[in-house]
Amino acid sequence: MLISRKQQLAVRALNYDLFENAQIAVSKQEISPKEQPGSLPSTETLQHLFSRFNFLYFNGKLTRPAIEYSDRMTCAGSYTPVKNLIKISRKYHAIFPQEIEDTLKHEMIHIIHFNHNVAFKAEAERIGASLKAKTHQSLRRQTKYLYVCPSCGLEYPRQKKVRMSSCGSCSRKGRFDPDFKLKLSKSFTAGREISYA
Repeated sequence: MLISRKQQLAVRALNYDLFENAQIAVSKQEISPKEQPGSLPSTETLQHLFSRFNFLYFNGKLTRPAIEYSDRMTCAGSYTPVKNLIKISRKYHAIFPQEIEDTLKHEMIHIIHFNHNVAFKAEAERIGASLKAKTHQSLRRQTKYLYVCPSCGLEYPRQKKVRMSSCGSCSRKGRFDPDFKLKLSKSFTAGREISYA
C-alpha cells in the first residue's frame, strides 16, 4: 500500500515506530549516503533502534550506551559495562547485514545480565534475540601455533604460545600432567610455515 507524501510526513511526525505495518514508500533522495541499500546503518540509526527496542522490550529502563562500529572484531558485537559501550562488528555484519537488529537486542540484554546465564537466556527468548552469532570461514582467526599431544596425537591449534598445557583427553581430572605436555608441532608466522620435529 503506497501512501502520499503528506501522509508520510504525518506518520514521521508521530512516533512512526508504532506504525510498523504501514508500508512507507521512501524515495532514493530520502536515503542518506551512509545508508544506501547494502550498507550498514549509521550509528545514529542504531541509537534510534536502541530507543525503539528499549521502549518495546524494556519499558524504557535501560541506560543509553554509546554505540560504535568496530573494524577489528570478528564476533557479532560486545557490551563493555565500564564504558557503557556497545560495539558492533563491521566484518560480521558485512557478511550478515540482516543480523544487526538481533545483535543489538542481544547486547542490550547484556546491560542487565552480563553473563549468558539462565536469566539472560530467558530474556533473549522473551524478546526474540538469538544466543549465538552465526559462523563464517572468513571470521575465523588464523592459527599461529599448532600443538600436538605426544600420546594420542590430538592437535590443538592456538593463537598464543602455551607453556604448561597438557592434553585434555589424556590428562587426569583436568589438571596439568607433565606426561602429556603438549609439544609445538608447527608455527605459522609472516606467511610461512615452520615445522618442528
